Amino acid sequence: MNPITRIRSRTVVMPSSNIDTDQIVPARFLTTTSKDGLGKALFADWRYDANGAPRADFILNKPEASGCRILVAGRNIGCGSSREHAPWALVDFGFQAVISTEIADIFKNNSLKNGLLPIVVDESTHSWLIEHPGAEIEIDLASSTLNVPARPAVSFSIEPFARFCLMNGVDELGFLLSKNSEIEAYESRRRA
Repeated sequence: MNPITRIRSRTVVMPSSNIDTDQIVPARFLTTTSKDGLGKALFADWRYDANGAPRADFILNKPEASGCRILVAGRNIGCGSSREHAPWALVDFGFQAVISTEIADIFKNNSLKNGLLPIVVDESTHSWLIEHPGAEIEIDLASSTLNVPARPAVSFSIEPFARFCLMNGVDELGFLLSKNSEIEAYESRRRA
């Protein structure tokens, strides 16, 4: 995982509500255990036609979406079944954060464990973001603030351990492995 401390990017807006994990990455792509290449499957049923050609009218296929690292979604993104492939696909596509007024708990937890920052904001901030697609905003993870043009900074909450892991580019297993020498020292003392 790449460390996330500050994200400054234009936004991609997908105002649909109840975007479930099967829409984020359809079940037929769940046969892989690798994160690499899943960005191609991101929103596959929306991005491509029946012949596999990109739909010109889908936002992620438009030139203005290129390079954007922040996805602003409608209410209740990530609902549906639990699948780590959903945040894997978003990250592999290039997203580092997803913003909404409501993010499903399982998707939120899977995102935090896989290098994607889920941010829940108030209705007013969300409305502004939806109405201003492509706005350049800044997320400061250390201070848990979202800076939106011509508006006061917005605070968001994130569990401290998840923030630590994201800022250090490490998942839970990586964190445990980084403590291996301390664990071995403790076990040695305990045996003695």
